[in-house]
Amino acid sequence: MNGPVTMQSRVMDYLAERRRLGFELQSPGTALMDFARYVDSHGHSEPLTVVLMVGWARCDQKQQGKLATWAKRLKLLRPFTRYLRQFEPLTEVPDWTVFGPIQERFTPHIYHDQEILDLLSAARGLGPKGGLRPSTYVALFGLIASAGLRVSEAIHLLDADADLEQGMLTIRQTKFAKSRQLPLHPSTVAALLDYRQLRNRYVRNTAGMPFFVNSWGKHLGLGQVEWVFSKLRDQLGWPNRGDHQKPRIHDLRHTFAVRRVMLWHKHGTDIDQAMLALSTYLGHAKISNTYWYLTAVPELMAIAADKFELYAQASEVEHD
Repeated sequence: MNGPVTMQSRVMDYLAERRRLGFELQSPGTALMDFARYVDSHGHSEPLTVVLMVGWARCDQKQQGKLATWAKRLKLLRPFTRYLRQFEPLTEVPDWTVFGPIQERFTPHIYHDQEILDLLSAARGLGPKGGLRPSTYVALFGLIASAGLRVSEAIHLLDADADLEQGMLTIRQTKFAKSRQLPLHPSTVAALLDYRQLRNRYVRNTAGMPFFVNSWGKHLGLGQVEWVFSKLRDQLGWPNRGDHQKPRIHDLRHTFAVRRVMLWHKHGTDIDQAMLALSTYLGHAKISNTYWYLTAVPELMAIAADKFELYAQASEVEHD
């Protein structure tokens, strides 16, 4: 006779099913397994209750007593508890606002064109003089800014992923386990070609080599790239226009998305139709992640306000 099903086995089944659908769930998976161990350690065999979930949410590792941290932990349980209801219909789904509202996403720093130019200029001044390193960072930051890549996607590009004759990048199995192909602007293609030619003078071109390399021809490390960026950022002294502590490399990706939507608006493009293409280009799992820009970024809020004003004026004319 089979024994009772443990919460850990339920979580493992849930994660396996979600990952088959393309979700990596690394951090949520770790948290869910921690929750499962918490439930099993309490010998709980009845349908899950919000009281039990709240108890786990309060046991965050840092024990800082922050309501926002507890709320985020509780919110992680919502998709799993909905899944669990097919086996235990009396499972309660927590209202993640129990601990009060939490800020979903922070407003990014949207770079001015001159700030991006200054970043590339500062990267050219990196040492050692006459070495490959300055050109590597110019090309890396330039690509992120011009194509909206995630930092991890850019540093993990292989040389074979850059078909510069066709002006196309292949982004392989990154976030959400999806691959995609990205057409590049001719100016971006020209800059990457120049970098590749220079790189090949410094390091031997081998099968499976990275596109962006350090001085030893190896992959750039994320920590290494973040450190270089932070030094250049502090050197340039940009005013921070976002909600994060300081402007980030990732904000170059946000800037790409915002500038694209603003350009569409300027040209009279149907933004609702174009957002699906932008969502695919950026590699978003949900189009709602792309629409977030329209409500979270001041530059796009201004566009929305202008549209509403035109709509309101038209309505007044119709009712005169």
